[in-house]
Amino acid sequence: MAVSCLLVLTLLATSSLASLPDLGYPGWQCDASLYQKSQKVPTSAHSVRFPDIKIIAALGDSLTAANGAGAPKGDPLAVILQYRGLAFQCGGDSSLDEHVTVANVMKKFSPNIMGYSTGIGSANVWEVSKLNQAVPGAQAADIITQARALVQIMQSHKDIDIKNDWKLINVFIGANDMCRYCEEKENGVHSKANWKQSVITAIQILKDNLPRSIVSMTGMFDMRMLRQIDHDKYFCDGLHVFECPCEKKSSFTNDDVSHACHLYMDAQQEIQDSGMFDTTDDFTFVLQPFFNGITIPPLKPDGEVNLDWFAPDCFHFSKLGHANVAKHLWNNIVQPVGSKNTVVNLSDPTIPLNCPDTSCPFIRTTKNSADCSKYMTK
Repeated sequence: MAVSCLLVLTLLATSSLASLPDLGYPGWQCDASLYQKSQKVPTSAHSVRFPDIKIIAALGDSLTAANGAGAPKGDPLAVILQYRGLAFQCGGDSSLDEHVTVANVMKKFSPNIMGYSTGIGSANVWEVSKLNQAVPGAQAADIITQARALVQIMQSHKDIDIKNDWKLINVFIGANDMCRYCEEKENGVHSKANWKQSVITAIQILKDNLPRSIVSMTGMFDMRMLRQIDHDKYFCDGLHVFECPCEKKSSFTNDDVSHACHLYMDAQQEIQDSGMFDTTDDFTFVLQPFFNGITIPPLKPDGEVNLDWFAPDCFHFSKLGHANVAKHLWNNIVQPVGSKNTVVNLSDPTIPLNCPDTSCPFIRTTKNSADCSKYMTK
């Protein structure tokens, strides 16, 4: 009976997708030179052009699994569905003309890229998830298991050349840790030190087993925004008691929430700055920090929160939300380290989808951002 109910819910949810607002870029084009692969497959992670990427993958929680992204308005039950094809990092439903995701932008540069997810389903359904191994409810410690699963899938897949194919692996984690942070305080399971070590352990598994990989980690966001989103929205407010207990705990103040989130942001920055994942030429780690300084949710012109960005639970991203987040993430990816946006205006729909820099046409890393000329190839 439960399976039948889920099937009915999935069919109804699929039929409603076309009516939801979305963001696409019909006819988006960059300079012709940016669509050319390197003449020889690069050996350095700092010389990888966008067309050189053959594999895309993702690790994370329900935000990366895209829970509720295609849920009809007013239908919180559909938030249990994982609309992986719409996921901002790794979703491959439709095309960039209709819906922005990092994977859909990458298809413009690397039409045969594999690994992006399509449709609705969980991480263990290959036909849907492909290499999006995100699991709803995951915390930082859980991406260690996800990293091992991703390695196993790649190693056993006949169409993936582990040693030679360049891979873009997207990671976004931290919301569920923060939703439990207040229960253990700073020295508990979700302390900065423990969170940081879990991320390092997961990335090290990727480094040890997946050569020719670039790990792109989306920066943590300031979850005090949630309190603005569900203010005076009693239905969402009630749901968040279960989805994110710390957000509803009055003794865990806005300043407490923000401080804790910034500890995780600091941990991410420390991982990148340490250079621990820049010790070999065929692997690197890059932080995409556009979320870090955002404290105001997307607003309508009248100043009201734009709930079109969110699923019916006012927590997860909607189809439109995923597309907008993907736009800002992509813009971070093409910006050099040290000059990446650390805050963006979520309320401004006119912000463009940017092209890579023709003078440094690579996925930007710490090293090619410092001096691109050292890594220039043909």
